[in-house]
Amino acid sequence: MSNVKNLNKWANAHTYLSLDLVRIVLGVFLFMKGISFITNIQYLQDLISPIDKIGGGMFLIHYIAPAHMVGGIMIAFGLLTRWAIIAQLPILIGAVIVNFMGEMQSQNLLLAFATLGICVFFLFYGSGKHSADYYFKMQQ
Repeated sequence: MSNVKNLNKWANAHTYLSLDLVRIVLGVFLFMKGISFITNIQYLQDLISPIDKIGGGMFLIHYIAPAHMVGGIMIAFGLLTRWAIIAQLPILIGAVIVNFMGEMQSQNLLLAFATLGICVFFLFYGSGKHSADYYFKMQQ
């Protein structure tokens, strides 16, 4: 637990508005991706079809879209950012794996790698100074 506090102290001392804007854009992107998956369920089914042979396809459909929407909102506002990103990591790792198991689409692979990289960065960096986490922490 002390490691997390030390990381938070370091991140708050070295925070930049541009990183907070990247976090907000990431949250909005994930939210819009969740909306896209809900409005086009067939596209989502086609995306996860290579993994569906293992089983759990219906679970994946009901996990991916809500996790992107709720997690995207939480990341954009900086509320429990690390927990929201932990919920996104299996989805993003699965997005990378799907590109190798199914039809290779370089644009989707690049987008999945970039999103995964940014999420891993914010998993360690935290939500920053311009976030709900920081606001609530300062209220105590």
